[in-house]
Amino acid sequence: MNAPKRNILATSALPYANGRIHLGHIVEHVQSDIWVRAMRMAGHTVHYVCADDAHGSSIMLRAELEGITPHALIARVWNEHTADLRDFGVEYDHYSTTDSDANRELTARIWNALKAGGHTESRPVKQFYDPVKAMFLPDRFIKGECPNCHSKDQYGDACEVCGKTYNPTDLINPYSVVSGAAPIEKESLHFFVKLADFEAMLKDWLTERRGAGGLQGEVVNKLQEWFTDGLRSWDVSRDAPYFGFEIPGEPGKYFYVWVDAPVGYLATFREYCDAHNAKHPDCPIRFADFVEREDAAKSGTEMVHFIGKDIVYFHTLFWPAMLHGAGLRAPTAVNVHGFLTVDGAKMSKSRGTFVNARTYLDHLDADWLRYYFATLLGPTLTDLDLDLKGFEERVNSHLVGKWVNIASRCAGFVHKFFGGKLADALPAADRERYDAAAQKLCACSSLYEARDYAAAVRLIIEIADEANAYVADKAPWLLAKDETKRAELDVVCTLALNYFRLLSIWLSPVVPTIARRARKFLGEDWTRFDAAATPILGAHLNAFTPLTTRIDPKYIEAMIEASKESLKSANEASVGAAPAATTPFIESIAPGAAIAAPAKALGSPPAATISIDDFAKLDLRIGKVLACEFVDGSDKLLRFELDAGDLGTRQIFSGIRAAYGEPERLVGRHVVFIANLAPRKMRFGLSEGMILSAGGGGADLFLLDADTGVRAGMAVK
Repeated sequence: MNAPKRNILATSALPYANGRIHLGHIVEHVQSDIWVRAMRMAGHTVHYVCADDAHGSSIMLRAELEGITPHALIARVWNEHTADLRDFGVEYDHYSTTDSDANRELTARIWNALKAGGHTESRPVKQFYDPVKAMFLPDRFIKGECPNCHSKDQYGDACEVCGKTYNPTDLINPYSVVSGAAPIEKESLHFFVKLADFEAMLKDWLTERRGAGGLQGEVVNKLQEWFTDGLRSWDVSRDAPYFGFEIPGEPGKYFYVWVDAPVGYLATFREYCDAHNAKHPDCPIRFADFVEREDAAKSGTEMVHFIGKDIVYFHTLFWPAMLHGAGLRAPTAVNVHGFLTVDGAKMSKSRGTFVNARTYLDHLDADWLRYYFATLLGPTLTDLDLDLKGFEERVNSHLVGKWVNIASRCAGFVHKFFGGKLADALPAADRERYDAAAQKLCACSSLYEARDYAAAVRLIIEIADEANAYVADKAPWLLAKDETKRAELDVVCTLALNYFRLLSIWLSPVVPTIARRARKFLGEDWTRFDAAATPILGAHLNAFTPLTTRIDPKYIEAMIEASKESLKSANEASVGAAPAATTPFIESIAPGAAIAAPAKALGSPPAATISIDDFAKLDLRIGKVLACEFVDGSDKLLRFELDAGDLGTRQIFSGIRAAYGEPERLVGRHVVFIANLAPRKMRFGLSEGMILSAGGGGADLFLLDADTGVRAGMAVK
């Protein structure tokens, strides 16, 4: 514990401001919060900041869906996120948003420095465009068939099945996740950062950080694959409409969300420094000491990020390159963790295991989950599994059975027989027993620092077992029955409660709320691990109240059911907020993270029930579009000429012009139409049927499609 004191800026990856925080997010925030608390208790100075990632197409579309401005959306979500994190015991010094003036200024500064250094370029790019939403599509808003392994429904940048990366234009049969429409190619001028300029620097940084323990070996090994064919330039611009920061001097061009998102770490820290220095001008925090490359080197400060393995490339290639090109310091460490599964499988909304943080908090104690995650978290990228039965058993056995029960067993005797006062001294053998346990637990400090929380907890539980064995052997409940053994009872309870205190100190970073109750009971307010070196003797204890309870499995079951219900409620709320009945429900999407599924159209409430005989009256057929054109004199209609197989050709007028502004692109497509609808004479001609589409009208309409292999005239049953 006598190592040099360190001065650290610590961050967690920014939650995306497009939905609630779920338990997958909580893994990361708990991991970083435990580390920060432990480093502070070891005597180091840590400034701990985070923010909401508030830009991008998903924010814009979600706000549109809800009929509010993006700024109103991110303000509401900020309140939800900060409340959820606070109630999980995650204590940031400052929590901001990337949509801030400080972030705008820093992002522009970095861009201008890269541009001045010759590290940027521009060129026209062909990109997919959604003709329905009239917007260019980010790679993750396009799906289709992988050109390599032919897996269906793969994203526009990489296949999750075979791992192959590609351009969205390489997809087979692509479609827009936003509207479902087939995208078209359009050309636009894009801006790039020339990553190849930083290849040598990045290789050196990776090697150096790996050697210093700032990057896990498995991360570096994966990153080195990127250098095989040389680093490609990184596309950092997006076209309007887009919610974000406009690129200086380039109207209609916006920074890609992954440009300004990591800059948000620094901008949030700047806000924190400004606020702190205004209150404490006598002990200011110098922003430059942590951010400017030369100042950071002189001051010896550190910048440590905690992230999930899905965003490694952004934090370990793009981000250090941007910082270096702007004369700023690269991260000291990027700590990467694995994904969270529940009961051995991906979190599932249908099974109720996709649990929002708030849903968990409505049913269960935050410290319970913090403890369970700590028992799983190590320094590698191994995924974590929330085994719900194991969660229940571990909390009940460890926290209650092995830790809290030490105090609940002995506190009553101290108050009943000794006026709430501990013994003034311990016999030499008992003091040696305590000192040995305290010395052994000192190893937890370095284990916490190395993020090997699982090993730290195992060591703590080992000492807890020792303490419980001591209590069981001495049996204070039997000593209390013999008045001649009061002195022995006094010593036994004093040592047992010092064991409890020792465990409480080392568990404090993991279960801060329960530890706070323990401090209140002990009449202390320790802030350092050093407090564990010496037992408290002759101290007066406060009245003991239960510090935590066992988990009742019915509350886990209630949480699962509520998660199913919350999904249903969220969908219903989205329908109510949608401007049209089939507006796609955009999932909560983190930039660069996997979108769970293509956006699904939300229908109107079901119509009155019909019989099978009623349905059988409809003659639904497949028609192949032979011609499609605008109708002169109508701003709503398109004229279709369909090949209806044995039924011949059919002319149908359909009011979908607003949704399909380029009707010639529909030629050759198969559609579904009602063949036995009475012909309708219109001033433009005779309409001989009805083409089926989904949507609420206007631009929000989507033609139904059929699988490859159908033929014109086939009946739809």
